[in-house]
Amino acid sequence: MDLNLRDIRAFVTVAQAGNFTRAATRLHLSQPALTVQIRRLEETVGARLFDRNSRSVALTQTGRELLPLLQRSLNDMEQALRDARALGEGASGTVRLACLPTFAASALPELIQAFRTRVPQAQFQIRDVVANIVNTLVRNEDVDIGVTGGNTVDATLDVLHTGEDRLVVVCPTSHALARKRRVKVTDLGGTPLVLTAPGTSVRAVVDAALAAAQCSPDIACEPTYMMTAVAMVRGGLGVSVLPASAREVRAEPGLVTRTIDDPAFVRPIALVKKRGRTLPRVTEEFVKAIAHAMPKRKSSS
Repeated sequence: MDLNLRDIRAFVTVAQAGNFTRAATRLHLSQPALTVQIRRLEETVGARLFDRNSRSVALTQTGRELLPLLQRSLNDMEQALRDARALGEGASGTVRLACLPTFAASALPELIQAFRTRVPQAQFQIRDVVANIVNTLVRNEDVDIGVTGGNTVDATLDVLHTGEDRLVVVCPTSHALARKRRVKVTDLGGTPLVLTAPGTSVRAVVDAALAAAQCSPDIACEPTYMMTAVAMVRGGLGVSVLPASAREVRAEPGLVTRTIDDPAFVRPIALVKKRGRTLPRVTEEFVKAIAHAMPKRKSSS
């Protein structure tokens, strides 16, 4: 049975109006066009739905039994159309995002809060993971977009925006490096280091920068997460090199950060999606918010 939404709406409107002329006016149709829709629905159903005379129209028994069924169907279909339109316009939908823990704990909460003031029906699924997992989640379409670290060379991903995150030394206020305004790379070679584990985007930058400076590090611990690295620094196991944006660092009153006097201690960050995939409209709008919040990448020239 091929039920047409316009025909169902015409039937319900005539039943409510009790008159073809009033129903045609409500539907912005000519009366002959409305009559065609009712006849088409009656042919589809296989039964007369209205008894008509020159002055009034009344539902048949079949029409009375069908009215509540078709009214519910009409309401459901109209709601589905409203929901579909909201998704298409970006007024609702789910933003599926994988991102670096530093971004998740710093800029992201404020971004979501501000976005929801404009798009109250927006929902968010957040995965805060290290960079290589961000890329995997985007590649496997477990999420739609990712904020990742390092130089993205994955041919399956499109880079939507780029930025950077400067790395700083994190040490206790009592440490000798805390008395310096800027730390030299050679200073790092003479103290135990708490570095994030190999495979993390921060560690890749630190290893490359130390190697370029021909500095051999004394690695005391290699935790995966920055919160653990900060705890180990607080516990006196060494100093760490972490992104300046890391909220874990700013939340520790007993620790200070110092700039490293070397431009190599910068982690590239990128906003990515899977190549060839169209983003939901609500996600496209959130991409603009992320791009505006990402620290801009300075020219290497």
